Amino acid sequence: MTQAPDIQALSGESMNLAEHNIEQLKQLFPNVFSEGKIDFEALKSELGEFTDTDNERYQFTWNGKEQAKRIATTPTLGTLRPASEESVNWDTTENIYIEGDNLEVLKLLQKSYFGKVKMIYIDPPYNTGKDFVYKDDFKDNLANYQRLTGQKDDKGNPLTTNTDSSGRYHSNWLNMMYPRLKLARNLLKDDGVIFISIDDNEIHNLRKICDEVFGEMNFIAEIIWKKRSTPPNDRIIGAQHEYILAFAKSENKALNLRTRTPEQLARYKNPDNHPKGPWMAGDLMANVKGGRYVNSLNYPIINPQTNKEHYPSSNGNWRFNQERMKELINNNEIYFGENGDGRPKLKRFLSEVKSGITWTTLWDFAPLNTIASSEMTEIFGNLTTFENPKPTGLIKYLIEAGLKNDEVVLDFFSGSATTADAIIQLNTKDDGKRKFILVQIPEQTPQKSEAYKAGYETIAEIGKERIRRAAKKIKEEHPDTQADLGFKVFKLDTSNIKKWQPNLDDLETDLLSAVDNILPDRTSQDLLFEVLIKYGLPLTLPIEQINIQNNGQTYQAWNVANNALIACFDENLTIEAVQAIAALSTPENPVLRVVFRDTSFQNDITKTNSIQRLKQAGIEDVLSI
Repeated sequence: MTQAPDIQALSGESMNLAEHNIEQLKQLFPNVFSEGKIDFEALKSELGEFTDTDNERYQFTWNGKEQAKRIATTPTLGTLRPASEESVNWDTTENIYIEGDNLEVLKLLQKSYFGKVKMIYIDPPYNTGKDFVYKDDFKDNLANYQRLTGQKDDKGNPLTTNTDSSGRYHSNWLNMMYPRLKLARNLLKDDGVIFISIDDNEIHNLRKICDEVFGEMNFIAEIIWKKRSTPPNDRIIGAQHEYILAFAKSENKALNLRTRTPEQLARYKNPDNHPKGPWMAGDLMANVKGGRYVNSLNYPIINPQTNKEHYPSSNGNWRFNQERMKELINNNEIYFGENGDGRPKLKRFLSEVKSGITWTTLWDFAPLNTIASSEMTEIFGNLTTFENPKPTGLIKYLIEAGLKNDEVVLDFFSGSATTADAIIQLNTKDDGKRKFILVQIPEQTPQKSEAYKAGYETIAEIGKERIRRAAKKIKEEHPDTQADLGFKVFKLDTSNIKKWQPNLDDLETDLLSAVDNILPDRTSQDLLFEVLIKYGLPLTLPIEQINIQNNGQTYQAWNVANNALIACFDENLTIEAVQAIAALSTPENPVLRVVFRDTSFQNDITKTNSIQRLKQAGIEDVLSI
């Protein structure tokens, strides 16, 4: 069928990152483009002294790095299929759980969530020689994912063991991490932050690739988390800690302050009923190291009760000049000890200090990993469903540092879904609106494991069930909570549209079946969410299923975000049915765009006339799939 003019064909590809980067370069240096190509000599001239022409320079490389870069910029033709039957509160929740290879999923999220995620936390494989790494396929990673997860045959395992005897032991791990971090960075807001759990095996390499992906200047900290109370005895030196590497998206490295503990707050008292409220005594001395001594700030402070003079100690000076010091004394903001005859100190009022305290690099205050095991036992009983989960308390601290109470956190190595559990606990506690996006490959649980025997065939099944049980527990304990305890489940799959993933092995048959370009097992809802992904709309927008009536015929349509998009994938649409869709658009609430199938119309004349009716209603953005 010939496509009528003025109707746009929606692209089946995910966001093309190479094209996006070129467009950004055009904005910065339009003069380096000639006939659509980059003039690298002109670009070097623009960059001036920042161009390094020396063959010998500091760089970090490994076998397969260039292919890892290409994988990161290669678009995917996959989609995310909704699984409402596995979800909780499908119609209202703003949380997302995605089953699939996180490399392909991160590509699919590029349009809809580019620059919208405030915080990323991941707990990737540590490359211990006993765990797994994802084995990507540059030519067709989506087909590779389907094959390895058993969607096309019964052979293979979704992952491969990366033994330390492998000749490319570190390279395999780096090739897995690099493209995922490149894609993840795009999803962060400009003031976003990423936290990555890791141990001694790859901390040195992870730091180097993060320096390259996020920039050395955006390094925040290498946090040491004390995970054990006692060291293991199977090594010469027993490791009691792991690391959490923190990087910012940009040079805006600001994190939220840590909330003061009850013990810290208890240090602030108000024994003299000062109108400014509770206070604690602080030092009045200035830091004079490095030649910052000021002679005029070396003077005696006279105690108004005893007339005793107090000079700065250790050849230093006071923090304030004499005039300011007199004001502080007159305002009762200088403390001379419990009996009034001690050395002067500054009253530091709780109402005037920062709202929290600065984080440290040593996290010996966070829960130990034994707490995580106890949490899983509480949720699943004595069943050992997941090895080495992280405690929710640790993730809560990270969320407190990196996320406000109405923003999005992404975890694309979600494992047992600790991040989701932590989010709904925090939202229940403070009425927050934090949202999560979790991604987990459906890695098979070992057939001899307790998890498999209990019916959990994949890690993803464990993660989804944990969220359900954690939410149920919260609802029982806090029946009045307004927290979002639901989540939408999506599953990575091939495109619903045949023309976006042609069968090159049997092209003749594929062309003959192109009259109906939708796969036979796909639903209208499947098509809708593929449109949202490819168009770049969030997956949690409110969606209303509506019916269009015409001459006794009922057509099903979807109204996304109150007229942001109307989608109708039924066939044999009449002009009158299209007119009914056009009538949904009003001056007060216009329809922004409409999507049909290529085969929605009986012929090109009907299609062309329908488009004209939509344009007359002010709807210019008409798409077809």
